[in-house]
Amino acid sequence: MLKNNFQARPITNEIEWRNIQQRINTILEKKNLTQEDRDYLRVLGMLVYDYEQKFEPMPKLEKVELLEALMQDYDIKMQDFLDVFDTEETILSVLQNKRKMTIEEYQQLSSLYSF
Repeated sequence: MLKNNFQARPITNEIEWRNIQQRINTILEKKNLTQEDRDYLRVLGMLVYDYEQKFEPMPKLEKVELLEALMQDYDIKMQDFLDVFDTEETILSVLQNKRKMTIEEYQQLSSLYSF
């Protein structure tokens, strides 16, 4: 039984967080996960999520910072945003803070990239 080897309890520091991450990876390496494995992973995942929400919240990015982060983190090119913006010049203007993103553009980005 998995939980006998590693008791699930709230995470209070980074060492515990790393230990649970390692435990999750060990379970995921198994070839055939049982329902008990899946349930246990769900519990561990909730503990990790709670800890990260409390101690490592996602930074709130402003619209231009968000656009830059998408481009950098996901290797998205300006051309990839043409479904949202009319032209590359418009995208460049937004990136250079010469033009603000509209609410509609922001909403389109958020629906395309799920943030």
